[in-house]
Amino acid sequence: MPLPIETPAVLVDLEVAKRNIERFQAYADEHGIRVRPHIKTHKLPQMAELQLEAGAVGITCQKVTEAEAMVEGSDRIKDVLITYNILGEAKMARLERLNGRVALAVVADNETVIDGLAGFFAGKDKPLRVLVECNTGADRCGVGTPAEAARLARRIADAPGLVFGGLMTYPPVDGEAKVQAFMSEAKRLIEADGIAVPAITSGGTPSMMHAAGAPVACEYRPGTYIYNDRSLVSRGVAGWDDCALTVLATVVSVPSESRAIIDAGSKVLTSDLLGLAGYGHVLGRDDIRIDQLSEEHGRLVTDGPINLKVGDQLRIVPNHACVVTNMVDAVHIVEGGTLKDTWPIVARGRVL
Repeated sequence: MPLPIETPAVLVDLEVAKRNIERFQAYADEHGIRVRPHIKTHKLPQMAELQLEAGAVGITCQKVTEAEAMVEGSDRIKDVLITYNILGEAKMARLERLNGRVALAVVADNETVIDGLAGFFAGKDKPLRVLVECNTGADRCGVGTPAEAARLARRIADAPGLVFGGLMTYPPVDGEAKVQAFMSEAKRLIEADGIAVPAITSGGTPSMMHAAGAPVACEYRPGTYIYNDRSLVSRGVAGWDDCALTVLATVVSVPSESRAIIDAGSKVLTSDLLGLAGYGHVLGRDDIRIDQLSEEHGRLVTDGPINLKVGDQLRIVPNHACVVTNMVDAVHIVEGGTLKDTWPIVARGRVL
């Protein structure tokens, strides 16, 4: 029976999300790893609270305003790591207010960021914890060598208003050996300089069930694991039954025997491909391909008869769940196939 929801809409199966949370928490507990989930996937204080209840030590955010929204949305969020280089006086002022409310840490991979943080936090009542971001092979941000990590650790330790908080990396998929080698050497160099390394944090959903392969990292930051998506199913990390987030769409046109149009386009499903062909998986219809998106239209095609009619509803697992979350004002919470609630996405659009 169709759900009483206007489409296109984003659904979250709460039972599946809870199962996903508990699965990784059990693995982390078994291996003595702290869990600090990245909330970029759900952007919901309610979901963060479920993660904390399961045993997470805190949350990870990517932007300052995102962290603000999460802290304002729940008095149970007390520990926040922002994994992004932060620049600018306005953002510093926001950081100071957050630092007064929770245990806060940020990252840096260059002197300009460190000196900017030190210039603002010097003389403040509470110093700011700063971790050095390290590039262990994903080639995004991060210093490129353990020696450079040690040099920046010394700069942070010597800076007024700052406290050295440890090392952080966003590793490549299956990069445990690289994380272990890089972080072990960086830790050795930093400790040889007389500086303690309080934490080493790594993260990424595709390799999360191999996190113990880099025991130097005491903390892990998975994000997409709470929902999963088509990209993770394609990697063999999850199955369709593990995908908590789906897009509910309605067929609005069937202009030919092998083609149909749905009311979900790039504004809902996103144009992210992540190396895949097509823009999502239609549950229960492996024969259908979503081969084109415009802003408001999704085109479905098959090699044979598509066997759809105008008004049919379909559930689609998107390629990339995290972006879908940021495209809608709210998600519809489903349990046992029944609509239970609607949760506003409080950290949507928080890009500063």
